[in-house]
Amino acid sequence: MDKLTKVAELALIMVLTCLVIPTSFAHLEGDVPPPQCKLTTLDGQNAQDWSAFKGEVIYVDFWASWCPPCIQSFPFMTQLTQDFKEKGLHVIGVNLDENQQDAKNFLVQHPVNFSVLMDETKQCAQDFGVIAMPSTYIIDKNGLVRHIHRGFRAGETDELRQLIEQLLAENVTLGKVN
Repeated sequence: MDKLTKVAELALIMVLTCLVIPTSFAHLEGDVPPPQCKLTTLDGQNAQDWSAFKGEVIYVDFWASWCPPCIQSFPFMTQLTQDFKEKGLHVIGVNLDENQQDAKNFLVQHPVNFSVLMDETKQCAQDFGVIAMPSTYIIDKNGLVRHIHRGFRAGETDELRQLIEQLLAENVTLGKVN
């Protein structure tokens, strides 16, 4: 009975954790700008901050080379870039690998047509509240996080495409672009 009680307590803790964690990061979605991040390019140069994409929709995807759903998401992000780059979509993959060479090797096997940046300190992922891989944050033309999507399942791509099309069609609200 003592072992059963411990299992029940552990299960309760896990359920409560699942209920608390997602809501603690929900504040990012809506009328909140994304956190400022210190990201670098694959060749070590400092990347532009989010304000450089003023008036564009930004699809920020946190990924790692060891993550199977991340691998599955790459063709989708490549297609998004192909379909919507000229309309103002900027796809940015933010790599979280411990070893930068792992990311470079991955990209040799899975070439992309979108920007790939490194979060070497993992502070950006922490500030965004990344709790799953991959995690996607869609930032509107006004510089506000409008959607958070965790994980990747091929059956959800139509919904994401529709959201991107909607955000691309919206006008920039003066004074709100960061």
